[in-house]
Amino acid sequence: MSIVVESFPLVEPFVISRGARTEAIVVKVELSDQAGKAVGRGECTPYPRYGESVESVIAQIEIMRGPVEAGLTRSELVKQMPSGAARNAIDCALWDLEAKHSGVRANVAAGISEWATTTTAFTISLGTPEVMASAARAAERPLLKIKLGGADGKDVERAKAVRSAAPKATLIADANEAWTEADIEGNLAACAEAGFAMIEQPLPAKADGYLAKIGRPVPICADESVHDRATLSRLVGLYDLINIKLDKTGGLTEALAVAAEAEHLGLDIMVGCMLGSSLAMAPGMILAGRARFVDLDAPLLLASDREFPLRYENSTVFPPSPELWG
Repeated sequence: MSIVVESFPLVEPFVISRGARTEAIVVKVELSDQAGKAVGRGECTPYPRYGESVESVIAQIEIMRGPVEAGLTRSELVKQMPSGAARNAIDCALWDLEAKHSGVRANVAAGISEWATTTTAFTISLGTPEVMASAARAAERPLLKIKLGGADGKDVERAKAVRSAAPKATLIADANEAWTEADIEGNLAACAEAGFAMIEQPLPAKADGYLAKIGRPVPICADESVHDRATLSRLVGLYDLINIKLDKTGGLTEALAVAAEAEHLGLDIMVGCMLGSSLAMAPGMILAGRARFVDLDAPLLLASDREFPLRYENSTVFPPSPELWG
Protein backbone atom coordinates (compact mmCIF):
# COMPACT_ATOMS: atom_id res chain seq x y z
CA MET A 1 0.00 0.00 0.00
CA SER A 2 1.29 3.44 -0.92
CA ILE A 3 0.04 6.78 0.39
CA VAL A 4 0.64 10.00 -1.53
CA VAL A 5 -0.36 13.59 -0.75
CA GLU A 6 -1.19 15.65 -3.83
CA SER A 7 -2.20 19.26 -4.47
CA PHE A 8 -4.40 20.52 -7.30
CA PRO A 9 -4.53 24.33 -7.69
CA LEU A 10 -7.95 25.86 -8.36
CA VAL A 11 -8.78 28.13 -11.27
CA GLU A 12 -10.25 30.68 -8.83
CA PRO A 13 -10.57 30.80 -5.03
CA PHE A 14 -13.39 28.61 -3.76
CA VAL A 15 -15.32 30.62 -1.17
CA ILE A 16 -17.95 29.39 1.29
CA SER A 17 -19.20 30.73 4.62
CA ARG A 18 -16.25 29.13 6.46
CA GLY A 19 -13.52 30.68 4.31
CA ALA A 20 -11.68 30.41 1.00
CA ARG A 21 -9.44 27.77 -0.58
CA THR A 22 -7.03 28.07 -3.49
CA GLU A 23 -6.08 24.40 -3.87
CA ALA A 24 -7.46 20.93 -3.34
CA ILE A 25 -5.14 18.89 -1.11
CA VAL A 26 -5.92 15.19 -1.37
CA VAL A 27 -4.57 11.88 -0.09
CA LYS A 28 -4.26 9.04 -2.63
CA VAL A 29 -4.02 5.38 -1.68
CA GLU A 30 -2.75 2.74 -4.12
CA LEU A 31 -3.13 -1.00 -3.55
CA SER A 32 -1.73 -3.81 -5.68
CA ASP A 33 -2.55 -7.50 -5.86
CA GLN A 34 0.00 -10.11 -4.78
CA ALA A 35 1.22 -10.60 -8.33
CA GLY A 36 1.66 -6.86 -8.76
CA LYS A 37 -0.32 -6.92 -12.00
CA ALA A 38 -3.32 -4.87 -10.87
CA VAL A 39 -3.30 -1.56 -9.01
CA GLY A 40 -6.34 0.02 -7.36
CA ARG A 41 -6.54 3.69 -6.42
CA GLY A 42 -8.69 5.75 -4.10
CA GLU A 43 -8.65 9.44 -3.21
CA CYS A 44 -9.93 11.39 -0.23
CA THR A 45 -9.97 15.00 0.92
CA PRO A 46 -9.34 15.61 4.63
CA TYR A 47 -11.85 18.15 5.94
CA PRO A 48 -11.14 20.26 9.05
CA ARG A 49 -14.89 20.69 9.74
CA TYR A 50 -14.89 17.01 10.71
CA GLY A 51 -11.67 17.18 12.71
CA GLU A 52 -9.54 15.85 9.87
CA SER A 53 -6.12 16.92 8.63
CA VAL A 54 -3.74 15.41 6.10
CA GLU A 55 -1.64 14.12 8.98
CA SER A 56 -4.53 12.55 10.88
CA VAL A 57 -5.90 10.87 7.75
CA ILE A 58 -2.50 9.41 6.87
CA ALA A 59 -2.12 8.15 10.44
CA GLN A 60 -5.52 6.41 10.23
CA ILE A 61 -4.60 4.80 6.92
CA GLU A 62 -1.24 3.62 8.27
CA ILE A 63 -2.98 1.87 11.17
CA MET A 64 -4.81 -0.26 8.61
CA ARG A 65 -1.74 -1.07 6.48
CA GLY A 66 -1.21 -4.52 7.99
CA PRO A 67 -4.81 -5.72 7.76
CA VAL A 68 -5.28 -4.29 4.26
CA GLU A 69 -2.08 -5.86 2.93
CA ALA A 70 -3.17 -9.14 4.56
CA GLY A 71 -6.35 -9.15 2.48
CA LEU A 72 -8.93 -7.19 4.51
CA THR A 73 -12.26 -7.08 2.64
CA ARG A 74 -14.43 -4.01 2.14
CA SER A 75 -17.10 -5.33 4.49
CA GLU A 76 -14.47 -5.95 7.16
CA LEU A 77 -13.02 -2.48 6.58
CA VAL A 78 -16.38 -0.85 7.37
CA LYS A 79 -16.45 -2.69 10.70
CA GLN A 80 -12.85 -1.88 11.65
CA MET A 81 -12.58 1.80 10.68
CA PRO A 82 -14.82 4.78 11.48
CA SER A 83 -16.50 6.67 8.67
CA GLY A 84 -14.50 9.51 7.17
CA ALA A 85 -11.93 10.43 4.57
CA ALA A 86 -9.30 7.84 5.52
CA ARG A 87 -11.66 4.91 5.11
CA ASN A 88 -12.94 6.38 1.85
CA ALA A 89 -9.50 6.29 0.24
CA ILE A 90 -8.94 2.65 1.22
CA ASP A 91 -12.46 1.51 0.36
CA CYS A 92 -12.40 3.08 -3.11
CA ALA A 93 -8.94 1.66 -3.76
CA LEU A 94 -10.29 -1.79 -2.89
CA TRP A 95 -13.21 -1.33 -5.29
CA ASP A 96 -10.81 -0.29 -8.03
CA LEU A 97 -8.41 -3.15 -7.32
CA GLU A 98 -11.25 -5.67 -7.47
CA ALA A 99 -12.38 -4.26 -10.82
CA LYS A 100 -8.87 -4.27 -12.26
CA HIS A 101 -8.17 -7.79 -11.01
CA SER A 102 -11.48 -9.34 -12.10
CA GLY A 103 -12.17 -7.33 -15.24
CA VAL A 104 -15.70 -6.63 -13.94
CA ARG A 105 -16.47 -2.92 -13.83
CA ALA A 106 -17.33 -1.44 -10.43
CA ASN A 107 -20.83 -0.43 -11.50
CA VAL A 108 -21.65 -4.06 -12.31
CA ALA A 109 -20.21 -5.19 -8.98
CA ALA A 110 -22.46 -2.59 -7.33
CA GLY A 111 -25.51 -4.01 -9.09
CA ILE A 112 -25.84 -1.32 -11.76
CA SER A 113 -25.86 -2.81 -15.24
CA GLU A 114 -25.50 0.45 -17.16
CA TRP A 115 -23.24 3.30 -16.06
CA ALA A 116 -25.09 6.34 -17.40
CA THR A 117 -24.13 9.96 -17.91
CA THR A 118 -25.49 12.56 -15.49
CA THR A 119 -25.89 16.31 -15.12
CA THR A 120 -23.83 17.91 -12.39
CA ALA A 121 -24.39 21.17 -10.59
CA PHE A 122 -21.80 23.89 -11.11
CA THR A 123 -20.84 25.80 -7.98
CA ILE A 124 -20.91 29.59 -7.67
CA SER A 125 -18.69 30.72 -4.80
CA LEU A 126 -19.88 33.07 -2.08
CA GLY A 127 -19.40 36.73 -2.92
CA THR A 128 -21.31 39.96 -3.28
CA PRO A 129 -24.69 39.69 -5.00
CA GLU A 130 -23.24 41.47 -8.03
CA VAL A 131 -20.20 39.21 -8.31
CA MET A 132 -22.28 36.06 -7.89
CA ALA A 133 -24.79 37.23 -10.49
CA SER A 134 -21.97 37.87 -12.94
CA ALA A 135 -20.51 34.40 -12.30
CA ALA A 136 -23.91 32.74 -12.74
CA ARG A 137 -24.50 34.60 -15.99
CA ALA A 138 -21.07 33.64 -17.35
CA ALA A 139 -21.43 29.97 -16.32
CA GLU A 140 -24.35 29.29 -18.66
CA ARG A 141 -25.09 25.99 -16.90
CA PRO A 142 -28.45 24.21 -16.53
CA LEU A 143 -27.92 23.47 -12.80
CA LEU A 144 -26.19 25.97 -10.52
CA LYS A 145 -25.27 25.48 -6.87
CA ILE A 146 -25.12 28.83 -5.11
CA LYS A 147 -23.04 29.27 -1.98
CA LEU A 148 -24.89 31.38 0.59
CA GLY A 149 -24.26 32.24 4.24
CA GLY A 150 -22.57 35.60 4.04
CA ALA A 151 -22.06 37.36 7.37
CA ASP A 152 -23.27 40.58 5.76
CA GLY A 153 -26.89 39.42 5.80
CA LYS A 154 -27.30 39.80 2.04
CA ASP A 155 -28.43 36.28 1.15
CA VAL A 156 -31.86 37.55 0.11
CA GLU A 157 -30.17 39.90 -2.36
CA ARG A 158 -27.89 37.10 -3.53
CA ALA A 159 -30.82 34.81 -4.28
CA LYS A 160 -32.62 37.52 -6.26
CA ALA A 161 -29.49 38.58 -8.15
CA VAL A 162 -28.53 35.07 -9.22
CA ARG A 163 -32.05 34.24 -10.34
CA SER A 164 -32.16 37.42 -12.42
CA ALA A 165 -28.81 36.54 -14.00
CA ALA A 166 -29.75 32.89 -14.72
CA PRO A 167 -33.51 32.88 -15.34
CA LYS A 168 -33.60 29.45 -17.01
CA ALA A 169 -31.23 27.55 -14.72
CA THR A 170 -32.28 25.18 -11.96
CA LEU A 171 -30.90 26.74 -8.78
CA ILE A 172 -29.92 24.99 -5.57
CA ALA A 173 -28.19 26.66 -2.63
CA ASP A 174 -25.81 25.68 0.15
CA ALA A 175 -25.60 27.79 3.31
CA ASN A 176 -22.93 25.58 4.94
CA GLU A 177 -24.56 25.87 8.41
CA ALA A 178 -24.37 29.69 8.37
CA TRP A 179 -28.03 30.64 8.87
CA THR A 180 -29.63 31.15 12.26
CA GLU A 181 -33.08 30.86 13.81
CA ALA A 182 -33.41 34.60 13.34
CA ASP A 183 -32.89 34.67 9.57
CA ILE A 184 -33.70 31.21 8.23
CA GLU A 185 -37.40 31.79 7.51
CA GLY A 186 -36.75 35.03 5.65
CA ASN A 187 -33.96 33.44 3.65
CA LEU A 188 -36.07 30.40 2.80
CA ALA A 189 -38.93 32.62 1.68
CA ALA A 190 -36.59 34.59 -0.59
CA CYS A 191 -35.21 31.39 -2.10
CA ALA A 192 -38.72 30.07 -2.64
CA GLU A 193 -39.74 33.30 -4.36
CA ALA A 194 -36.66 33.06 -6.58
CA GLY A 195 -37.60 29.51 -7.55
CA PHE A 196 -34.78 27.61 -5.87
CA ALA A 197 -35.23 23.84 -6.03
CA MET A 198 -33.39 22.99 -2.81
CA ILE A 199 -31.47 24.50 0.13
CA GLU A 200 -28.58 22.55 1.64
CA GLN A 201 -27.74 22.57 5.37
CA PRO A 202 -29.09 25.99 6.37
CA LEU A 203 -28.51 25.55 10.12
CA PRO A 204 -25.58 24.14 12.10
CA ALA A 205 -25.83 20.38 12.52
CA LYS A 206 -26.12 20.76 16.30
CA ALA A 207 -29.01 23.21 15.93
CA ASP A 208 -31.00 21.64 13.13
CA GLY A 209 -33.80 20.46 15.42
CA TYR A 210 -35.27 23.91 14.85
CA LEU A 211 -36.24 22.79 11.35
CA ALA A 212 -39.12 20.84 12.92
CA LYS A 213 -40.64 24.12 14.11
CA ILE A 214 -40.82 25.93 10.77
CA GLY A 215 -42.30 25.40 7.33
CA ARG A 216 -40.20 24.28 4.43
CA PRO A 217 -41.23 26.28 1.35
CA VAL A 218 -38.14 24.86 -0.35
CA PRO A 219 -36.90 21.26 0.09
CA ILE A 220 -34.04 21.11 2.59
CA CYS A 221 -31.04 18.80 2.26
CA ALA A 222 -28.83 17.55 5.09
CA ASP A 223 -25.08 17.70 4.54
CA GLU A 224 -23.05 18.27 7.70
CA SER A 225 -25.87 16.58 9.65
CA VAL A 226 -25.47 13.24 7.85
CA HIS A 227 -22.46 10.94 7.59
CA ASP A 228 -23.22 7.23 7.70
CA ARG A 229 -26.25 5.03 8.40
CA ALA A 230 -26.06 5.71 12.14
CA THR A 231 -26.82 9.40 11.55
CA LEU A 232 -29.87 8.91 9.31
CA SER A 233 -32.91 8.15 11.46
CA ARG A 234 -32.97 11.45 13.38
CA LEU A 235 -33.17 13.39 10.10
CA VAL A 236 -36.67 12.18 9.24
CA GLY A 237 -39.07 15.09 9.63
CA LEU A 238 -36.26 17.65 9.56
CA TYR A 239 -34.97 17.21 6.02
CA ASP A 240 -36.35 16.20 2.64
CA LEU A 241 -33.14 14.74 1.24
CA ILE A 242 -29.54 14.00 2.20
CA ASN A 243 -26.21 14.78 0.56
CA ILE A 244 -24.10 11.62 0.29
CA LYS A 245 -20.40 12.37 0.06
CA LEU A 246 -17.98 9.46 0.10
CA ASP A 247 -15.53 11.35 2.30
CA LYS A 248 -18.26 11.45 4.94
CA THR A 249 -19.62 7.92 4.56
CA GLY A 250 -16.13 6.47 4.49
CA GLY A 251 -16.29 5.05 1.00
CA LEU A 252 -18.59 3.69 -1.66
CA THR A 253 -19.46 0.55 0.31
CA GLU A 254 -21.14 2.51 3.10
CA ALA A 255 -22.49 5.12 0.66
CA LEU A 256 -24.52 2.45 -1.14
CA ALA A 257 -25.91 1.28 2.19
CA VAL A 258 -26.73 4.87 3.21
CA ALA A 259 -28.56 5.42 -0.08
CA ALA A 260 -30.66 2.29 0.43
CA GLU A 261 -31.53 3.21 4.01
CA ALA A 262 -32.35 6.81 3.07
CA GLU A 263 -34.73 5.61 0.37
CA HIS A 264 -36.35 3.26 2.90
CA LEU A 265 -36.88 6.22 5.23
CA GLY A 266 -38.42 8.33 2.48
CA LEU A 267 -35.47 10.69 2.07
CA ASP A 268 -34.35 11.71 -1.41
CA ILE A 269 -30.68 11.60 -2.35
CA MET A 270 -28.11 14.12 -3.49
CA VAL A 271 -24.61 12.99 -4.44
CA GLY A 272 -21.93 15.53 -3.55
CA CYS A 273 -18.19 15.87 -3.20
CA MET A 274 -15.33 17.65 -1.52
CA LEU A 275 -12.72 19.47 -3.61
CA GLY A 276 -10.76 16.77 -5.40
CA SER A 277 -9.74 15.30 -8.72
CA SER A 278 -11.62 13.04 -11.13
CA LEU A 279 -10.36 10.05 -9.16
CA ALA A 280 -12.47 11.14 -6.17
CA MET A 281 -15.54 11.87 -8.30
CA ALA A 282 -15.58 8.56 -10.21
CA PRO A 283 -16.97 6.32 -7.41
CA GLY A 284 -19.73 8.85 -6.76
CA MET A 285 -20.90 8.35 -10.33
CA ILE A 286 -22.20 4.92 -9.30
CA LEU A 287 -24.79 6.65 -7.09
CA ALA A 288 -25.69 9.37 -9.59
CA GLY A 289 -28.45 7.42 -11.30
CA ARG A 290 -30.56 7.27 -8.14
CA ALA A 291 -29.94 10.89 -7.06
CA ARG A 292 -32.35 13.82 -7.28
CA PHE A 293 -29.36 16.17 -7.56
CA VAL A 294 -25.73 15.48 -8.48
CA ASP A 295 -22.90 17.80 -7.47
CA LEU A 296 -19.66 16.29 -8.81
CA ASP A 297 -18.18 19.42 -10.34
CA ALA A 298 -14.88 19.63 -8.43
CA PRO A 299 -12.68 18.80 -11.47
CA LEU A 300 -14.27 21.74 -13.30
CA LEU A 301 -12.85 24.02 -10.62
CA LEU A 302 -9.27 22.71 -10.93
CA ALA A 303 -6.55 24.36 -12.99
CA SER A 304 -5.48 20.83 -14.03
CA ASP A 305 -6.76 17.32 -13.35
CA ARG A 306 -4.99 13.95 -13.25
CA GLU A 307 -4.44 11.58 -16.19
CA PHE A 308 -7.52 9.93 -17.76
CA PRO A 309 -9.89 12.49 -16.20
CA LEU A 310 -13.64 12.32 -16.23
CA ARG A 311 -15.13 13.70 -19.42
CA TYR A 312 -17.31 16.78 -18.96
CA GLU A 313 -19.34 18.38 -21.73
CA ASN A 314 -20.72 21.55 -20.20
CA SER A 315 -22.52 20.04 -17.18
CA THR A 316 -22.86 16.50 -18.53
CA VAL A 317 -20.50 14.02 -16.83
CA PHE A 318 -19.62 10.74 -18.49
CA PRO A 319 -18.69 7.49 -16.72
CA PRO A 320 -15.01 7.03 -15.84
CA SER A 321 -12.68 5.07 -18.05
CA PRO A 322 -11.18 1.88 -16.58
CA GLU A 323 -7.80 3.65 -16.57
CA LEU A 324 -9.14 6.24 -14.12
CA TRP A 325 -11.12 4.04 -11.74
CA GLY A 326 -13.42 1.08 -11.48
